[in-house]
Amino acid sequence: MRRRLWNRIYQEFGLWSLAARPGIVVLILAILIRMVGGMQSLEWMFLDTMLRLRPVEKLDERVVIVGIDEKDIEWVKQYPIPDEKIAELLTKLETYKPLAIGLDIFKNVPVEPGGKQLAQILRTHSNIIGIEKVLQPGEISPPQNLPPERVGFVDLPNDEDSKNRRYLLYTPNPQNINEDKYSLALQLVIKYFKARGIELQTGKNDPNTIRFSEIELPRINRNFGGYVSVDDGGVSILMNFRNQKQPFNVVSMRDILNGRVNAELLRDRIVLVGNRNMSAGDIFYTSALPDLKLSGQIYGIDYHAHVISQILSSVIDGRTMLHSWGEFGEYTWIFLWGFLPIFIGRLTQSVWRNLLSVGVAVFCLFAYGYVMLWVWGVWIPVAPSFLILAVNGVGLSAFAFYQHDKFLRSQINERQNTIQNTFTVIHNGPLQTLAYGLKHLRAKDVPYEQLVGQFEKLDREIREIGEFLKLEALTTEESLRIGSGLILELNRPLHDLLYEVYSSTLERQDFEHFRTLKVKIRNFDPIDDKYLTIEDKRGICLFLEEALCNVGKHAEGVKRIQASGVYSENKYKLWVKDNGSGIKSKLESKGTKYFKIVAKQLGGEFRRESVSPRGTICEISWKPMK
Repeated sequence: MRRRLWNRIYQEFGLWSLAARPGIVVLILAILIRMVGGMQSLEWMFLDTMLRLRPVEKLDERVVIVGIDEKDIEWVKQYPIPDEKIAELLTKLETYKPLAIGLDIFKNVPVEPGGKQLAQILRTHSNIIGIEKVLQPGEISPPQNLPPERVGFVDLPNDEDSKNRRYLLYTPNPQNINEDKYSLALQLVIKYFKARGIELQTGKNDPNTIRFSEIELPRINRNFGGYVSVDDGGVSILMNFRNQKQPFNVVSMRDILNGRVNAELLRDRIVLVGNRNMSAGDIFYTSALPDLKLSGQIYGIDYHAHVISQILSSVIDGRTMLHSWGEFGEYTWIFLWGFLPIFIGRLTQSVWRNLLSVGVAVFCLFAYGYVMLWVWGVWIPVAPSFLILAVNGVGLSAFAFYQHDKFLRSQINERQNTIQNTFTVIHNGPLQTLAYGLKHLRAKDVPYEQLVGQFEKLDREIREIGEFLKLEALTTEESLRIGSGLILELNRPLHDLLYEVYSSTLERQDFEHFRTLKVKIRNFDPIDDKYLTIEDKRGICLFLEEALCNVGKHAEGVKRIQASGVYSENKYKLWVKDNGSGIKSKLESKGTKYFKIVAKQLGGEFRRESVSPRGTICEISWKPMK
């Protein structure tokens, strides 16, 4: 029992060492491709899809957008909007007592009339934040005479697919490395929290990021989630868009100037003033939001609003910020999922069951990634695991296990052939000797000493077969023992083997009908047997022996026997023909069934039938391969 268990363990280990190799190669290749950034696009696609499928969130009333739309431009009848209208708008907004105002319009150059008027308002109202661009190329200066704490940059990094998923919160000043530049969203958030007694601080767990109260903002490092070697030159966060068709209250410039806005809508709010029209070109791209009016496009002012809402919701409401496990956790996850399809291939070993199992695994993978992102804000590597599942689960691992299973089945077939060959050897040897002895024992027509000699011969034959089978099991030598006791080396030419089988079988004395033979004809044409396997040659030799033995056992009155192997009609035909009493039974013997299998393996045919006027022909034929 213990030995059988160890054999099973050893066999299973051999199976895994062989069949798991292609799966492991795919796993390693997937990890290497990810490490060099080859999967970023696929991972971004999965991230956007899962963000888009999240449940709808409520509107954030803390952020209000005052958008200058196409109708506002028609109403003013001038574009860009002149500074006097912007000054009038800001003055009106101040009457609603907002907590902070972000002017998301570049004012480095006056747009007359009203340039001086706007400059005066910007200087005197301390809760208004202006904008600039600090990153090359395309730097744009802030409005004149505004202190640094009232200026925020609006540079937005985009990914290689031209979509925006990151937001740069602050960066070193390119002109002065000892000075930091804050983004528009961060400046407005600082003002909001300062009014509540919450100061901007350095992170505790990560000193390179920032925090408000005890909430640290998880920054994007060089290898963050699906990103590889990303560097924005400062602190960036991953966008966690508010999933809502209208996430913020939006009012137009006309509504403000005409007094058609409820004062409570703007009181103590962060108000963003900027363009919401196609003329300004302030458009960014995202696939993370459903039902966008601009079909994958979002106004820049809306983008800043999402960032502000994201930080406020995280600190005040406990809404999660998007983060990742880190490289060790991510690659451990990929490694575990990389072995899953190998296990599936081992357990199923069936194309359809494998496809079903892999389909369930893919669904579970996506569902787990979705829940992790939605509930805990963790961006896990779904794409690499999905790719490995697809390639390994449906392809390589399943194929490898199938091939190994096929190999095991071939071993079973080989054992069955060995059993059949052993039976044939016993049938054509010891059983014939036994039948001969029993026949004369019942007839009592031979002396006792002769019967004893027959049974002693039977004893030797059985022992010789036993020793031969032991030797064959312990060596790799390809050989065949026929009933006469002759051992054939099957790697020799086939026609030589057939001559030896013929000669050795007809010399046997235990077949009484051989004694009446007067004419013996043999002819075996040489054949190119390089396409024949050892098992093919074994079956052919056993066929010839069985056909000859049948003549010796059943062909009463036989005078003539002919054994030939010749080419005819593009086939090689091997047959034994006699002029004995013919076939008396219509029952199909076990030998006949076996040789039909041999013929099928050769891609040929088997026949055994009576011939006129008397006799039997037994033939196997096949078409030699070229």
